[in-house]
Amino acid sequence: MDLDESSEGSPRTKCVAYVVSNELAKTSSLLPSNINRSLLVHSLVKAFGLFSPKPGSRTQLRPLRPIPATMSDLAVYHTRDYLDFVLDGKNAVKAAPGTPSRAEFGLEDDCPPFHGLPDYIRLVAGASLTAANALKDGNTDIAICWDGGRHHAQKSHASGFCYVADCVLSIMSLRRSRVSLPDGTFRKPRILYLDLDLHFSDAVSQSFVSSTNASAPSQILTLSIHHTAPGFFPTSPLAALSDPDDPSFDPFTLSLPLARGTSSASFAKIWASVELIKNTFKPDFTVVQCGVDGLAGDPYATWNLSLADGEGSLGWCIDRICSEWACKVLLLGGGGYNSPNAARAWTYMTSVALGCPLSPETDIPDHAAFPFYAPSFTLDVPAGNVQDQNTQNYLDEVQARLARIACIIAERMESI
Repeated sequence: MDLDESSEGSPRTKCVAYVVSNELAKTSSLLPSNINRSLLVHSLVKAFGLFSPKPGSRTQLRPLRPIPATMSDLAVYHTRDYLDFVLDGKNAVKAAPGTPSRAEFGLEDDCPPFHGLPDYIRLVAGASLTAANALKDGNTDIAICWDGGRHHAQKSHASGFCYVADCVLSIMSLRRSRVSLPDGTFRKPRILYLDLDLHFSDAVSQSFVSSTNASAPSQILTLSIHHTAPGFFPTSPLAALSDPDDPSFDPFTLSLPLARGTSSASFAKIWASVELIKNTFKPDFTVVQCGVDGLAGDPYATWNLSLADGEGSLGWCIDRICSEWACKVLLLGGGGYNSPNAARAWTYMTSVALGCPLSPETDIPDHAAFPFYAPSFTLDVPAGNVQDQNTQNYLDEVQARLARIACIIAERMESI
């Protein structure tokens, strides 16, 4: 059936859920690596009027208040010792005598404890789970949680600015749903996790790499597109370009590293291969980690992606996923350390998910955070003048490998 038509043939109304609350925005804005970013994001989405449906629109935006995650929700993945420590507010100030050290649970360096950490963990995990549950209820096509996307948090410790593994928890929640078949029976859903962040999705990939045996198909496929280099966080053998000839190769845990200076042109060249993997796996749900630290202007200054400059831009990729992929989509946030640009990006992606993309040349509306968008005061995040170091030979190798991998996946899928 055409996803744009109802069973009676009339235009179908698309439902987009957007997880937000004042408490979530204020608590997420305490995150040491992204102070006040959440408030900027949600205030810009509101300033552009995206919470109000346009006359004649076939898309309905449904704001959802996050339900804080319970201990049992979090313990689906995280260890009890870790949760007992990080959910005790006293440990955000000073660990009590006789308790494990902060270092044991990763609460140092890039993951310092902070006031509000227990509420942050419960709210961010709960927000992503609220979004996932909206997709499972059958009435939502796309769910958005820009405060989620914490893809480095490990089972028993914080890592890489990430204190809670909301990506993993969301995937595990979706995995427990059922897909109805025309004959009235049900099957387990297939879930594609696609990570667009500058950094490798180490915790997510590691969580599901052993979920298959040598011949069975997997219910979950992870594909991370990222940068990797000696000393670049995170270091992991899984971050290298997936190689079907490697004895440890898993066709359902895939990595596609790209070089310094990666531009929209390189993304455009590899995107057909990404869609080949998707078309072969045929997901019922796609979870997209929309980290924007690869945009030009980010302090990491590693990639040179544009937001909305045509084919291969981040906005173009999200548009393809939301409008062409014929599955339910969960959009999560992630990295992005130029906060006004992150707000620009996720506001633009929200408009794309609604099927009414804003013009990148649109002026930023007058609102309390308006001065942060100097000097351009427009929505766009254009590419800079950085050389793309991905060679044509390397991109050809990426395409060749992913084509081989798609054949392997097809063989596994036929074994169902």
